[in-house]
Amino acid sequence: MEFLLLPILHKPLWMWLMFLALVIALLLFDLGVLNKDDHEIGVAESLKLSAMYIVLGLAFSGFIWWQMGAEATAQYLTAFVVEKSLAMDNIFVFALIFSFFAIPRQYQHRVLFWGILGAIVLRGIMIGLGATIVQNYHWVLYLFAVFLIFTGIKMLFSSSDHQPDLKNNRLLNFLRNRLSVTDRIDGHAFFVREPDPKTGRLRRHATPLLLALVLIEFADVVFAVDSVPAVFTITTDPYIVYTSNIFAILGLRALYFALAAILHRFAYLKYALSVLLIFIGSKLFVADAMGWEKFPPAWSLGITFAILSVGVIYSMWKTARTEDERSDAQPRLQDRT
Repeated sequence: MEFLLLPILHKPLWMWLMFLALVIALLLFDLGVLNKDDHEIGVAESLKLSAMYIVLGLAFSGFIWWQMGAEATAQYLTAFVVEKSLAMDNIFVFALIFSFFAIPRQYQHRVLFWGILGAIVLRGIMIGLGATIVQNYHWVLYLFAVFLIFTGIKMLFSSSDHQPDLKNNRLLNFLRNRLSVTDRIDGHAFFVREPDPKTGRLRRHATPLLLALVLIEFADVVFAVDSVPAVFTITTDPYIVYTSNIFAILGLRALYFALAAILHRFAYLKYALSVLLIFIGSKLFVADAMGWEKFPPAWSLGITFAILSVGVIYSMWKTARTEDERSDAQPRLQDRT
């Protein structure tokens, strides 16, 4: 059994295998038991699933503390909260993609399940490459930091009503030009067999579910370009980076069904996320200026919570006032008519 102690990215093999076994068990339980049959996931079910994944993600910090200590635990929790927060943009894009392809709600979970499975693999590759680069070229962390600061400033001053143009999306047009695509949705199938318009012979066609899945995978890679460097500036430990990322996105599909209908209530959260990215990027430079070996993990966790709490509270308060003003204005308009 000595091979289980073989170091992989500075951690024994058994720690990686244990985590992967836990993730596989959760996915099998989710798809094979909780969502064996296609059905529309309601808000209550969504909140329960999301709460389960959040509790499991937080509980895993106990294992981190047992194996790696208090400092690593603070880094894990900070990375988990940051990744979970940045995932809010993913939920908005998921809703946009499903609306564009008119995917029925009872099949959306199946698409998101395979999307999350792909994200687990793709993020593993990105984090593995990132860890190797950072280990050999430590100065890359400063590039990550500058990139995060620039991204945060750009988000802060960008238009809040900007939406991706899926109709003219290059990836989508490429898929439609290279694949035989049908507009017909046949259950949760990603492919169906239909007669070819020219030959009349049965031919495999991709359904809108496959196109939605590919765009969701692509969107996750795009968002990972922000979130993975952000976590690397919190900690360079690949195990903490990967486990916090995966636990954060595992419950993402469950959270989607609860938040998709009320995303407008988080309209101002983007400003808090912008400030958060600027803060995360600036930590390296602050630590150097203060002569610290690293920015204190406990401070980082506390400041992260404070920024996000202010963003959520302000966003909920501001949107609630807007809704009240609209509801008050509606009776006045009816009285005039």
